[in-house]
Amino acid sequence: MTSTSSKATYVIGWAAIVALASSLLFALVLSPPEVSMGDSVRLLYLHLPTIAVSYLGYGITFLGSVIYLRNQSVFWDLLAGAAAEIGVLFTAFVLITGSIWGKPTWGTYWEWDPRLTATTVMFIMYLGYLAIRRMDLPQEVRSRRAAVIGIIAIANLIIVRYSVQWWRGLHQGQTLGVDTQLDGLMLFSLFLSVVAFLFLGAWLLIHRFRVAWLERQVEDMRLARALNERRGEAGDATLGGAVS
Repeated sequence: MTSTSSKATYVIGWAAIVALASSLLFALVLSPPEVSMGDSVRLLYLHLPTIAVSYLGYGITFLGSVIYLRNQSVFWDLLAGAAAEIGVLFTAFVLITGSIWGKPTWGTYWEWDPRLTATTVMFIMYLGYLAIRRMDLPQEVRSRRAAVIGIIAIANLIIVRYSVQWWRGLHQGQTLGVDTQLDGLMLFSLFLSVVAFLFLGAWLLIHRFRVAWLERQVEDMRLARALNERRGEAGDATLGGAVS
């Protein structure tokens, strides 16, 4: 592999562009304001899709971590790391859009609501996961430690998911469900936004995984070169001793 681009990324990239443009049209123009939230509901078309992508990224990290600890698969190790980066990126968007939404709704950009607090903890945990992957340690040690954190951190994602049901807070309940207040064009706009962001997340994930794969190849080549140089130095020393 010498490039991160392919026919698949080309198709997914264009699908993401078309879907994002369409979702913006529906979210900002065609979709009507909500009865109680008014035009602030339009932030939902950005907020909820970022949640979906971050959850999916962390789910892939969990799966990849489990498989790596089981069979030491480099593919799944790198995929887990790439998915965690995508998850962290979109979790940052979740916190930002949530704060913007909170100002007109709660009157403040931030409250230590159970959902917000749990999401912040999740964000920090996966930043720690990524930090472990960058530590100056042997590859196997880094990957193994990161995989353990990737498995443990999934528990916090579950807490985030059910925090509004387990504790009372300012955050609204489940947006989509049997009692959802969204219907018609608003529900379609939300669905379209989720699809668009999933395309975007997939495109970013594929490229980031391929970059990680190339980085691993470079690291392996540097290690092999260093070992060959060390062997060469040892051989020269042995030959010099024999001649003397």
